[in-house]
Amino acid sequence: MDTVIAYMPNIIDGALTTIAVALGSVALSVVLGLLGAWAKLSKSRVAQGTGEAYTTLIRGVPDLVLMLLLFFGGQTLLNQIGDATGWWDYIEINQYTAGVLTIGFIFGAYMTETFRGAYLAIPRGQVEAAIACGMSPALVFIRVVWPQLVRYALPSFGNNWLVLLKTTALVSVLGLQELVYNSFTAGRSTRQLFTFMFVALIIYLVLTAVSDVGLRWLDRRYNVGVRRS
Repeated sequence: MDTVIAYMPNIIDGALTTIAVALGSVALSVVLGLLGAWAKLSKSRVAQGTGEAYTTLIRGVPDLVLMLLLFFGGQTLLNQIGDATGWWDYIEINQYTAGVLTIGFIFGAYMTETFRGAYLAIPRGQVEAAIACGMSPALVFIRVVWPQLVRYALPSFGNNWLVLLKTTALVSVLGLQELVYNSFTAGRSTRQLFTFMFVALIIYLVLTAVSDVGLRWLDRRYNVGVRRS
């Protein structure tokens, strides 16, 4: 127990890094998800094809492969383009940026289907009625579409968030000192790997429980006045 207490500051720092990666990734995934849903619902064949290619790519390539490709291959490609064009100097992608970009890119595809399904669940007559009342497209989205979009998307969004939170453990292979990396390092240094990985397990469960409380609050917030059978 004394050994765990001695390493606890490093474990807490790792947990904070994990939270930072998760929050940055989910913010990016929501933006990409909304854009992807718009593309797949668009009447433009080019937009539809782009959205379909995006989701198909994510379904077919493992998360770890994408992360390694971005961290190593993406950095090399950017610097080759910079050398050839002279537009920028040497660019280095750090572990945090690579992790956020990769996880956000991956879960953006899942969010695409989440938001697309939520939008299709909104009764079309409500949108048409809002337009008939003279609302602008922006006002229709804010007053009619968005509140219901969030309500219908929340169950799937919650699942995506919890999976994303656990997926942040993959960033440890890049050397980012997050929860799994610091726990593994402490366990290997003290030859108490099981103990420190169990501590990491407990912390992940705590983060999941807190997330569940927040998701339940959002569910109540966006279901005010909605009758349940």
